[in-house]
Amino acid sequence: MRTPGQDAALALGFLYSESILTSMSEVASVDQSRANVIRLELKDHARFDPARLERHFYTTSSCGVCGKASLETLSLSGCTALPPLTARLKASALRVLPAQLPAVQPLFAATGGNHGVALFDFSGKVTLGMEDVGRHNAMDKLIGTLLQQGRLPLRDHGLLVSGRASFELLQKALSAGCPLLAALGAPSSLAVELAQEFNIILIGFLGAERFNVYHGHDAIDCD
Repeated sequence: MRTPGQDAALALGFLYSESILTSMSEVASVDQSRANVIRLELKDHARFDPARLERHFYTTSSCGVCGKASLETLSLSGCTALPPLTARLKASALRVLPAQLPAVQPLFAATGGNHGVALFDFSGKVTLGMEDVGRHNAMDKLIGTLLQQGRLPLRDHGLLVSGRASFELLQKALSAGCPLLAALGAPSSLAVELAQEFNIILIGFLGAERFNVYHGHDAIDCD
């Protein structure tokens, strides 16, 4: 299930966030000739473990994954803690982000039923946004678009999500090398664990007046 549009980016972002695809150089073709079907063929040198897809189907059925084993799986799959930021972030640059989200959420404005994910720079400017009925899909569309543009891994940008910060969204941010994820809602406890273990700055309840920092306090200037 997805909101139609940016389907190639959705497929590419999903494969990238699952560590099945590591670069566009591994993609031989993308076929969208059939309605609601996308066929993505990898080049001969690309290799992946089909068993990795099983975890996705498990997370879809339960809308979440369980316990410490999930973090261990990330470690074993090659994900390592992100390096600390060299630049400091101003709190004022974060507080202006929610007001910019509607500009990249036209479907939400029309329906009130879509999730949004946005890319922002550390000056506090939203530069790209994606929407979908599924929040994971919206994240995959954004990551897939950045992959197509040759902008991954992220180093000097953050990701803003319109709802809560789940483990799965943090995992996708980690796969994209993103050092910061901010959410308008609350983070789950497992998302906080992941942020702490892999050094992702995690912000929740982001608004024009205040926000909570769940990991990465030292990187933020409270101006």
